[in-house]
Amino acid sequence: MIACGLDFGTSNSAIGVVRDKTAALAPIEGDSTLVPSAVFFDYEEKSRVLFGNDAIAAYVGQTEGRLMRALKSILGSPLIDEETVLGGRKVPLKKVVEIFVRHLKQKAEAFAGREITAVVHGRPVRFVDDDDEADARAQSVLEAIARQAGFRDVTFVYEPIAAAHHYEQTVQREELALIADIGGGTSDFSVIRVGPQHRERRERRRDVLATTGVRVGGTDFDTALNLAAVMPVLGLGTLLLEKDLPMPNALYHVLAAWPTINFAYTYQNERELAELVSLACEPEKVGRLLNVVRHRLGHRLAFAVEDAKIALSAEKFAALPLSFLEAGLAVTTTRADFDRAIGARIDRLHQAASDCIALAGLGPAAIDTIFLTGGSSRVPAVRAAIARAAPSARLAGGSDLLSVALGLTQMAGTMA
Repeated sequence: MIACGLDFGTSNSAIGVVRDKTAALAPIEGDSTLVPSAVFFDYEEKSRVLFGNDAIAAYVGQTEGRLMRALKSILGSPLIDEETVLGGRKVPLKKVVEIFVRHLKQKAEAFAGREITAVVHGRPVRFVDDDDEADARAQSVLEAIARQAGFRDVTFVYEPIAAAHHYEQTVQREELALIADIGGGTSDFSVIRVGPQHRERRERRRDVLATTGVRVGGTDFDTALNLAAVMPVLGLGTLLLEKDLPMPNALYHVLAAWPTINFAYTYQNERELAELVSLACEPEKVGRLLNVVRHRLGHRLAFAVEDAKIALSAEKFAALPLSFLEAGLAVTTTRADFDRAIGARIDRLHQAASDCIALAGLGPAAIDTIFLTGGSSRVPAVRAAIARAAPSARLAGGSDLLSVALGLTQMAGTMA
């Protein structure tokens, strides 16, 4: 039997196998072992389904079709039972996830040169906050999807434990580490003993002192920045002429969140927006919102916001070009603006990290190292908030986007 390690992520995904006793990630797009978690259904060539960067390129190139991204976010949310319309037919969102997972499995099998029937599958500590029943259902749905994609043996591992397994390969002495995996949809923490004398053990439950998780991640930061920086130029916060009422804001929130963007594209929304343009104090702004819905530009907005978020991890200012919506249109945002927009979510991350240390029966000073992984761990406000949970700890990182996948693959090697 050959097993693989699968990191199905909200923003990006990777899959690997053990070859010649070494964990190796499978190339998915050319030589790249990391792929955006995106699927594009081509309406022009009805049998064509594109994945990853190819899916995004088709959408940006205005190929007629539907882009689906942040697929993992439906797990543990009411969207788990929803359908989407693809070329005139309704398809369950769970089926879209299965199509993507099957694609990853086929890439791993091509790399391994044989069928793969077993998977060590990453999962967040919490799919759903404060609802054990919904959390268990989310894992059950993900397991059913994995089996429908062709896996017969499915084992789940918490993503921060997988990241710890990968980090441990570099550790030269025993440490108490706080693993912080800040992903696209969830953030997970684990306090674990790591070191050379631990890594050869097959049974590691005694080394894991605590785990916590919270449904906050990079896509939430995207939503907050979108609402703060972009949606106001589309009319969010503007007033209507009659009775001095504010513009209804529900559609802005739908368009600002990756998993729900496609739900904004309805004829009813177009009709209502066309009427609101004539009623708005700033009709040019609401007209832009109408164009976004009419021309299916919600994902273009989200990509521009995501790029700005990434830029703000390194710079104090970021431009958000919106010329695809209107010639010359752009907004500028700052890191300070971004930090204010995500402030409440940052507080939740700090609290989750502190709770994990407390659940381990430790004080902050007991933590030797904070190992940060996941793409959103690069956000300065995130790093600072987690560092405050254990101020004397050393900050470490590496393979931000691949630590979990590599750890899962290394763990899968013990199943072979």
